[in-house]
Amino acid sequence: MKTNQVNAREMKTNILLRVTFVIALLSSVFYSCSDNFLDVPVQGGVSTASDPDLASKLVTGVYYSLLQGSSFGDGDIHGFAFISVTSIMSDDADKGSTAGDQAVPVGDLDNFTISPTNKFAETLWSGHYNSIGAANQALSALSKATSITPALRNQLTGEVKFIRAYLYFNLVRMYGAVPLVLRVPKDSQDANTEPSFQTRIAATIVYDSIARDLQYAINNLPLKSQSSTGHANKGAAQTLLAKVYMYQKKWDQVKLLTDEVINSNQYQLLPNYANLWRQESNNNIESIFEIQTGAFNNANLGPDIYTVSQGPRVGGLGGWDDLGWGFNNPSTSLLSAYEVGDLRKDATVIAIDNSGTHKGTVLWDGFRIPSSDSVQNLYYNYKAYTSKEKEKYANKDDKNRPKNIPILRYADVLLMNAEAALQPSINQPAIALSNINKIRQRAGLTAKGAVTINDVWQERHIELAMEHDRFWDLVRQGRAGQVLRASGKTNFVDGKHELLPIPNSQILLSGNKLTQNTGY
Repeated sequence: MKTNQVNAREMKTNILLRVTFVIALLSSVFYSCSDNFLDVPVQGGVSTASDPDLASKLVTGVYYSLLQGSSFGDGDIHGFAFISVTSIMSDDADKGSTAGDQAVPVGDLDNFTISPTNKFAETLWSGHYNSIGAANQALSALSKATSITPALRNQLTGEVKFIRAYLYFNLVRMYGAVPLVLRVPKDSQDANTEPSFQTRIAATIVYDSIARDLQYAINNLPLKSQSSTGHANKGAAQTLLAKVYMYQKKWDQVKLLTDEVINSNQYQLLPNYANLWRQESNNNIESIFEIQTGAFNNANLGPDIYTVSQGPRVGGLGGWDDLGWGFNNPSTSLLSAYEVGDLRKDATVIAIDNSGTHKGTVLWDGFRIPSSDSVQNLYYNYKAYTSKEKEKYANKDDKNRPKNIPILRYADVLLMNAEAALQPSINQPAIALSNINKIRQRAGLTAKGAVTINDVWQERHIELAMEHDRFWDLVRQGRAGQVLRASGKTNFVDGKHELLPIPNSQILLSGNKLTQNTGY
């Protein structure tokens, strides 16, 4: 991968995002590298009191902010940095590409030689706070909105609070205690002196704030069938709150919330697992919340380099039009975890022909990848693949073809419900067994006669493989060090690498008021 090509591509997307923020938000708060520790929005101009359309535009702008993917720049939420921290750091995947390609910052994440100056740890921090700033700006404007009905104001507020909760859930899992910024600064003095903007708040308090935002969303958002496509809805808020409670081991609440989602009859498993990651299945019956690409502005817009960074790459003899940079390769550890006959394996892993017969690998749309002498690595993430010609935003000359990124889906609800059902305080093994067998049936596997927590964790591993949950699942299960070292990531240090370092740039911007995580 050539750095100047990356920077040019990211600059293009970053400029587009900035323009989007200006148009949709009018002003925005950016929590990132700047002269002030927390920038302050421009005051005045059109307000929600005078423009009835501005409230919805503000909310659209917050959704746009989730498309940040400037991994090497000033903000990532669902780009290459996100992929690296949520997938490459886990036992699901290895860095990929060549050994020297992006040894810093990606290799340091993969090998657990991370430092506080790691660029991806920095851009994930700034990207999430960029979006939180946009959410706070929208919430402030919505609170003053008089040009819309109270019901619509509450619904839009619920959507924004759902997004803010999701952002903080990511932050608390990545960094632990973080600044809890829940309002727009009054002025520059407020921005640079208010303790909550510059100091870390205990993770338990952050989780409480997340739960409050999600409960508001649950109370004010409609069901999926009554919602606009792509917008947060009641089921999404219930599912995310259940996941938040799962990380806190509040199993009674997990069971209650997932029961409500199941009994809402809004969702079911998509019959063909492989179709989940094709554009034709965006926002399907199993989908609970997805990062939308092009849905709100009818443009070819998506998280920068999400697809191309994971695409199969030329190696050896070459001679073909490759699909990307070759990062985030499914690991041998993941491959060995599948049962014989599990349909999910071929839907998750692109296996490069290494037979010596040069038959190549034909993908679902007919595209042929040559054999291993012309490809850099042996395995690639099929869930990231987007067809050049047969999908909505097809462009044969553009490797960075966007598609929606599933964040919450119904299979996850069944898995959370099963894990909760097996807890001693609940003790409903028959429900857990039923949920697991529904998932196994779709995968083409025989039904189990009984299940344990380890069985649920195994199904969760395979069902959600390469879907950005695995590393955090291992941490919450207390198995991160054991599993990662066994998979070959021997540098993992218990009590340190469960969290990323607080970016050194942010510590300096805070005047050293931000403290560093243990071990860094």
